Amino acid sequence: MSVAINYIKKKISSPKSNLILFCNDKFNTNSLKKYLSNSEISYINDLLKSSDLKKNMLVFELNSKKKIFLISIKNNLKTSDIENLGAELYGRVNYGKSREYFLNTDTVIGKIENFVSHFLHGLKLKSYEFKKYKTKKDIREIKIIVFGNKNKPSTQNQLKFKALEEGTFYARDLVSEPGNVLHPDEYAKRLNSLKKIGLKVNIYDKKKLKKMGMNALLGVGMGSIRGSYLVTMEWNGAKNNTKPLAFVGKGVTFDTGGYSLKPARFMEDMTYDMAGSAAVVGLMKNLALRKSKINAVGVVGLVENMVSGVAQRPGDIVKSYSGKTIEVLNTDAEGRLVLADALTFTERKFKPKFIIDLATLTGAIIVCLGSEYAGLFSNDDKLSKQILNAGEKVEEKLWRMPLHKNYDKLMNSKNADVQNINYVGGAGSTTAAQFLQRFILNKTPWAHLDIAGMAFSKYGGALNTGGATGFGVRLLNELIEENYE
Repeated sequence: MSVAINYIKKKISSPKSNLILFCNDKFNTNSLKKYLSNSEISYINDLLKSSDLKKNMLVFELNSKKKIFLISIKNNLKTSDIENLGAELYGRVNYGKSREYFLNTDTVIGKIENFVSHFLHGLKLKSYEFKKYKTKKDIREIKIIVFGNKNKPSTQNQLKFKALEEGTFYARDLVSEPGNVLHPDEYAKRLNSLKKIGLKVNIYDKKKLKKMGMNALLGVGMGSIRGSYLVTMEWNGAKNNTKPLAFVGKGVTFDTGGYSLKPARFMEDMTYDMAGSAAVVGLMKNLALRKSKINAVGVVGLVENMVSGVAQRPGDIVKSYSGKTIEVLNTDAEGRLVLADALTFTERKFKPKFIIDLATLTGAIIVCLGSEYAGLFSNDDKLSKQILNAGEKVEEKLWRMPLHKNYDKLMNSKNADVQNINYVGGAGSTTAAQFLQRFILNKTPWAHLDIAGMAFSKYGGALNTGGATGFGVRLLNELIEENYE
């Protein structure tokens, strides 16, 4: 079911259909008398006497055609709390028979900046569903009609939040696609289409990558009949030639584990092993749509990790783009091989201000942090603090994990410069991050986000109904807005 939000300028005294109003934390209706009739106020006040005032929202059915949604604005609300309120409203209206709701912005109390924008943003994010392959389509639409003289979002704000929603939804769409549809060839095509919104897109195919020496990335895709690609997306929104902000994503469109084969149970979920790349793509789309005033580059490695007679074997040694040799002890530790080449390439070619990579990299991070936090590893305290603060603000939370020379030693290989897994055991996420850090050659500020527990939700969360979450798009957008624009 889709949601349409319409902003109207004409004055409406009291709509005859469903009405969304805001009040204080005590559900006091004194400020609502000018918007409701005396009988409606009296009826609501009677029901309030036996209502649970600790709730965020109460619904009063006045008649068969009109409900009043009374939403309490508690003290000290954060923007994420406001967005969660909007998501809660969607949960209420989604299951009702009514399809039209009038939201009165004049009833918003307090001086919370952009309250209505954040409220509707939460509602929109919660409304996302991936129903592309359902033969029976749900064509119903919920209309939220926004009216009032005060607290209405500016046109600029509306465009900004719309761009962020489109970027997040695009990331969710990509992660939700099945592996037989969104293989590397199709993925590269879709990214090429982003030229039309102003992104500069370059696609490096297998032939070019071989010439460049990207053997770590190419090794992962050897077993697939599909191509392997590195795709760069550039947005030049700054008026000067400042160093770009760089974002790198793992794009393994399906991961069997290769010869280090995964168990059959839950292997179907490995379509979302490209969620790191989807977050980068969604972010770049958002930046282009809202005409961000920064320079940024997104780099994604697109491969399919399959089993065949020509697939990479455990024990193979490959020479990476950096020149370092890698002993592949486990073909299921493939994402770090893709990122190794992508990270060195990004640092050398674009000389960025910083590099942030995102990847569904390790099951170990899920064991450690579950589905509440993503793991953050970094060589830079300032960048780490900025990312953590941004995550708290949009409720895409991260927990900083350790990097240390003693962990780094565990990735030394007897036969090559580095091995792709730690055979001693333990610290799986940290040793994976230590592996990646070896391919940051010029001490560029770098952060690695292991989002394996956050990219996909079986049961849904505050701002999604289950499935792909789009984790990372809003987080990185907030990081940019707060610190670099």
